[in-house]
Amino acid sequence: MLSPFDDYPIHPGADPIAHPATGDPNHYDRYWFNGHQKDGEFYFGAAMGHYPVRGVIDAAFSIVLDGVEHSVFASGRMPLDRSTAVGPLRIEVLEPMRVVRYVVEPNEHGISCDLTFRATTVAVEEPRQRIVSPQGTLAMDHTRLTQWGVWEGTVTVDGTEVRIDPSQVPGTRDRSWGMRPAGPQVPTNWEPKMPNAFWLWAPLHFEDRYTHLALHEHPDGRRWLETALVLDPMPAGAAPWSTEGVRECSRIRHELVWQPGTREIASATLRFEDPLEGEVTIELEKKFTFRMRGIGYSHPYWTHGSNHGELETGRESIKLDDFDPTDFFSLHLQNLVVARMGDRTGIGVLEQACFGPHEPSGLTGLNDGHP
Repeated sequence: MLSPFDDYPIHPGADPIAHPATGDPNHYDRYWFNGHQKDGEFYFGAAMGHYPVRGVIDAAFSIVLDGVEHSVFASGRMPLDRSTAVGPLRIEVLEPMRVVRYVVEPNEHGISCDLTFRATTVAVEEPRQRIVSPQGTLAMDHTRLTQWGVWEGTVTVDGTEVRIDPSQVPGTRDRSWGMRPAGPQVPTNWEPKMPNAFWLWAPLHFEDRYTHLALHEHPDGRRWLETALVLDPMPAGAAPWSTEGVRECSRIRHELVWQPGTREIASATLRFEDPLEGEVTIELEKKFTFRMRGIGYSHPYWTHGSNHGELETGRESIKLDDFDPTDFFSLHLQNLVVARMGDRTGIGVLEQACFGPHEPSGLTGLNDGHP
């Protein structure tokens, strides 16, 4: 089946672009963004995903204002031309890996925005995430790029407009694609297994540089993926898909101070070895926690890839203090943090997805809080 993309020289194989490499219903292609005021006054997140085997496109935008997480959702039939629009939400790639626009048109749910992301670093490809189940089946296999930038535009919630100043609102975006569980899963004859993940992800913005840390650990603490980076602002004339200004670091460690009764930090320390400047220590102070369910991650109704027919939209507004931190649907989160690295002060997030036991942290069950 042909699509408009077939008019461009972008084919990785002999199939038309519209043909996914696999018939796995978990095949996906996703955008994700966040932005945050430097003084921690607000945080917003945005996402959009295509699921070509399921025939679903979904998107969501969420902002934390005055202690409330407001979200608008849309899900519908995926267009064959992979259009990046569903309901009132759309994405426009104005300059690949440089300028992206995220829009929520005015709608009956009272949440809208017109935001433009401008990259300040090159895009980096993180290590590929691949998991094979004990039965030998592929459980996850995806690639992701991550990029730092600044935001400009407006967000409106129930008639109140928030101006987004690029000098005050940095943010991060990622693009991921491949296969990972989304939506209802195919029933099998294998014994059910408790979900398990220990994931940390920390893109941080300082005045003259950027840092990154990402890692997955097994329940006993062994790492199966890790990366740490120091990035300079994108050099003049550099291609945004190059590796200019990027330094890979080593000896990655973390020290988490847990908020009792939860699976989230109160504070944290990140350490790694910069090949140019030696030991790097970053202290993280949490401002508040954003629940990723606000943009569809593990949401009980708007979970990614779920089928809502031709088109459905909705809204959710929840006070941060009203979330149950041990509710399974609230365990995937981003902590908005102030970061201190020597005499530099920055802003960013420490994302956590901690399900199941993790011996080094003292976590035992599926979603019990830290003792």
